[in-house]
Amino acid sequence: MIARLLFAVILLSGSLALAAPPNIVFILADDLGYGDLGCYGQKLIQTPNIDRMAAEGMKFSHFYAGGSVCAPSRCVLMTGKHGGHGTVRGNAPTVVRWKQSLTPEDVTVAAFLKKAGYATALAGKWGLGDHDTTGHPLLHGFDQSFGYLDQIHAHMFYPEWLWRNREKVTLPNHVRAVPVGKDGNWGTGGITTEAVVYSPKLMLDESLQFIEANQDKPFFLYFATTIPHANNEAAKELGNGAEVPALGVYRDKPWPEPEKGYAAMITYLDTQVGAILERLKTLGLDDNTIVFFTSDNGPEKKEFAGYDTTFFKSSGPYRGFKRDHTDGGIRMPMIARWPGKIAAGSTSDHVGYFGDFFATAADLCGHEVPKNLDSISLVPTLLGRPNDQKDHEFLYWEYLGGSLSSSQAVLMDGRWKAIRTGSATAPLELYDLKTDDGEENNITGSHPEVIAKIETYLKTARTPAENWPLFVEPATDGKQK
Repeated sequence: MIARLLFAVILLSGSLALAAPPNIVFILADDLGYGDLGCYGQKLIQTPNIDRMAAEGMKFSHFYAGGSVCAPSRCVLMTGKHGGHGTVRGNAPTVVRWKQSLTPEDVTVAAFLKKAGYATALAGKWGLGDHDTTGHPLLHGFDQSFGYLDQIHAHMFYPEWLWRNREKVTLPNHVRAVPVGKDGNWGTGGITTEAVVYSPKLMLDESLQFIEANQDKPFFLYFATTIPHANNEAAKELGNGAEVPALGVYRDKPWPEPEKGYAAMITYLDTQVGAILERLKTLGLDDNTIVFFTSDNGPEKKEFAGYDTTFFKSSGPYRGFKRDHTDGGIRMPMIARWPGKIAAGSTSDHVGYFGDFFATAADLCGHEVPKNLDSISLVPTLLGRPNDQKDHEFLYWEYLGGSLSSSQAVLMDGRWKAIRTGSATAPLELYDLKTDDGEENNITGSHPEVIAKIETYLKTARTPAENWPLFVEPATDGKQK
């Protein structure tokens, strides 16, 4: 408690005058769609805890991921820099996986909060640097980490081992190794042959232990679960990438087995969110903890996952999936809960994105936001002061598609979405999200003044990156995972 009192004094001169610095919990789902939650319109999958979180907090309707696949999206979240400025701009094959690693020069939100006096922990999937790289989470502000460092390893929900900091923790599961990509150049996945311990449970246990151990000082928990990402290798070979201990309430549904598994995974995730909220309440931390919930990108296609997310309308009312820059691939559910600070049952149509978490966290702990970020604090919106909320002039994304088509996208003024696919000279598609949020009508020829401004953004928003050339096929074959 002494640490919190000291923080209270510091905060009086900071950018946000709070009685004490709040604990920060950021829950990141993996490949969860905008429409997969009851509070966002889902009719078939049960998510009572997340729905209650929304009822007790704020639900965003126009919140965007940092990218349309996992690694660049997580880089934006951690560094507060958009996809044209980040160090990690794509998913890389194992043979050049070092490209998918943060550098010593990268400053993460975890490092910022640690310097501000927070205890910090990662539980789940990292994807921004393996155990022997400069991107290891312990080198980027986390006091402790547990889970997966590599995203192909994270395809397995019953792995034979996980990383705790820099040590491998052996698990009693058994898997059959499956090379991924041509000649295994994406690494080695696996198909479960003996399922004993479910990794999401272990990562939740680690999270709950961290909360309990640090209840007397400010803490930041990044719970980056692997649910509901498919085991792609099991999907390819067995036709079902959904791995879950039990089908629960979906067992007797007249649905295909893969779809039952997908629904059960999301409901399992919902119970984990409920467990975190309950532990905060039991420890008396509820009122001084802000909890965020979102997903890293849109839902997966059946060809990769085995299950059919269109069965559940996982993209909600939007077009597209993971890897797409239409809103189905990048518009995310986003919920923030902080009893007594964030109005219960509130909603916001403010246009924000992953990069804003850095500035928001800095504001919450009473520190000035670094100047070199593509990040705007959401605190005014969260605390019910929308007139004080600053807006982005534009948001920027890119997808380096490997054997698929690379693309760029810009959202200007929260309204005009432009997408360029295939080459730097390809014509733009333009959509007015104000009147066409399904992005069905390409109106490029009707608004030359909008196109002209967006062309300028596309040329200037991106800084060159030797490791991540845009619209250039990589030397190594393989689809992004």
